[in-house]
Amino acid sequence: MAKHQFQTEANQILHLMIHSLYSNKEIFIRELVSNASDALDKLNMLVLTDEKYKEVTFAPRIDIIANKEAKTLTIKDTGIGMNEEDLMSHLGTIAKSGTKAFLENLTGDQKADSNLIGQFGVGFYACFMVADKVEVTTKKAGETQAFLWRSAGDGEFDIENTTMDGHGTMIVMHLKDDEGEFLESHRIETIIKKYSNHIPFAIFMDKEKFVPAVKDDDNKELEPSRTDIENVQINRANALWTISKSEIKDEEYKDFYSSIAHSSEEPLAWMHNKAEGAIEYTTLFYIPSKAPMDMYRVDYQTGIKLYINRVFITDDEKELMPTYLRFLRGVIDSKDLPLNVSREILQSNAVMAKIKNASVKKVLSELTKMSKNDAQKYDAFYAEFGNVLKEGLYNDHANREKILELMKFNTINSEETVMIEDFVKKIDETKKEIYYITGKTPLAMLKNSPSLERFKSRNIDVLVLNEEVDTIIFPMVTDYKDYKLVPVADAKFEESEEEKKEEEEIAKTYEGLAKEFKDALGDMVKSVETTSDLTDSPVAIKVDKEDPSYMMAQMMKQMGQGGDMPAPAPILLINPKHELLIKLKDSADQNLINDAAHVLLDQAKLFDGQELSDTADFILRLNRIIAKAI
Repeated sequence: MAKHQFQTEANQILHLMIHSLYSNKEIFIRELVSNASDALDKLNMLVLTDEKYKEVTFAPRIDIIANKEAKTLTIKDTGIGMNEEDLMSHLGTIAKSGTKAFLENLTGDQKADSNLIGQFGVGFYACFMVADKVEVTTKKAGETQAFLWRSAGDGEFDIENTTMDGHGTMIVMHLKDDEGEFLESHRIETIIKKYSNHIPFAIFMDKEKFVPAVKDDDNKELEPSRTDIENVQINRANALWTISKSEIKDEEYKDFYSSIAHSSEEPLAWMHNKAEGAIEYTTLFYIPSKAPMDMYRVDYQTGIKLYINRVFITDDEKELMPTYLRFLRGVIDSKDLPLNVSREILQSNAVMAKIKNASVKKVLSELTKMSKNDAQKYDAFYAEFGNVLKEGLYNDHANREKILELMKFNTINSEETVMIEDFVKKIDETKKEIYYITGKTPLAMLKNSPSLERFKSRNIDVLVLNEEVDTIIFPMVTDYKDYKLVPVADAKFEESEEEKKEEEEIAKTYEGLAKEFKDALGDMVKSVETTSDLTDSPVAIKVDKEDPSYMMAQMMKQMGQGGDMPAPAPILLINPKHELLIKLKDSADQNLINDAAHVLLDQAKLFDGQELSDTADFILRLNRIIAKAI
């Protein structure tokens, strides 16, 4: 007998299960039945596609056995089974991508942490919520050696050789004293019908059946009444997605979601679609009500299962749907793909490409309907998944317009978010330009950016995009229908000859101060120029987009490189009509001008969402200016 230690993450999950205050403990049956179904799915595929398994008998079934005397609950399947290596990797460690995200969310508050269990499929480890000892007997299909895995959830487990008829896995749980409810057949059947009614394999369990007394015509008892034990199927075992929508109740859709998503939360929405014609396929997609914990991790777990004619193929293929829809959970079932399809074939298969494209259009169409017909539900969706959906603007050019119409935007003239279809109704039709500003700053600060003052003075509304992802995505989005998307820095307004002449004359009067500012700031700025665009702010900064260093930085950024590349020096714009600049222009105090130049540049950088490189210097200069003013 070999003793082993659980992996650190597995031990943490195990500890949480053993000390769990989670009220919905019944999910352990859902998790174990789901694992059994997956094991049957995998064997089914191998028997159909792999020569090594051609001689293996595939007789799928799941059995649940409750032994009240021994206080054990057993769940066994005739699936793929495990060898010693599988036991080490599946039961000794947690390879699931969301595990780290789950553990990072733990607070130390037992009750709060227990509630997280409902948002995270803990799989096999869920059995330790109700059992103080677990034994797993298993034999891998096509192999001769069986193994017994045992643990009391105390941080270690042991594995030894054993014997077993046939292949598959049998999990025996020695229930805690206060968990006897899970030995009652009616309780187990209720849980199966709730969570596992539509897994595609039959689940069997012994049930008591009352047989009434046999009497003759004179009502004389020939045989007394008795109670027989019958082994009966307790689930429907039909793949839900194959049933007509009209025959499925909402509760059945919700129960199936809890099974495939390993979630105790209700889904926000679902869409069930059957396509017939040149290509036949069925999709059932769910939108969760809460974002998966690993949604922003590179190693996120996809939530879509691929079946071919009801035979499970994979649940680990991220190419089935685009990454910006990675929050979806559900099933794709096609009749037009070969069973032995490989990952490489999936990625280049014309049938799969058509299914993917049609499915994306269907999902976006359903989201559009939701946005128009159920604003409250769409707001809930957008709060969870808006930023992920936004990624599609960057990498799905074919559907960019539809995705843009699903975005909710802040603007300078509205306290509420608006959709772009409503926003363009207020645009000057002679210019057909949608102006926007991006910045990694709080919304209120970005709305008061000096760069927006010329728009406010002309009563022109502007989209305000303050998410970090916006700074990467929106420079790639150049148009919407026949409107151009223009960053505020690039917007040009017509000026009369008189206005141009007046600006030139004012600029001449500020040439001296502009030179003094440039001398004080050196290489920190490319140049210092007057501007008529500012109304309330004394200064602003902008980048010269014709500057080769700027163009190089943008190119490197788009390639995902250049993180350490210094930003090109900005142009400092000064407002000649602002009281501060008027007083500085007439000042002979060179030290004051020097300090003011640095403080005003730092002020402009803060408004631009930048961090100051030398906060101490900024405070020192600001204090000197205040001291002179008092």
